[in-house]
Amino acid sequence: MKKTILVGLAILAVSTSAALAKSHAKKPKPEAAVTSTGSAGPLMGQVSDADRAMYVKNKHDSGVK
Repeated sequence: MKKTILVGLAILAVSTSAALAKSHAKKPKPEAAVTSTGSAGPLMGQVSDADRAMYVKNKHDSGVK
């Protein structure tokens, strides 16, 4: 009986701490950065046409559909 109560309290403690951690972890979102209208080249994460063509060629050469 003591073991059952102890396990129940442990489960309650773990579930409560996770719920409290979620509610306190919310941070305000930063404001969006101002972007210029001029083109300064490809941004980080953008894929150029040459990169895309090389990707397709490598997939074809490796036998992947």
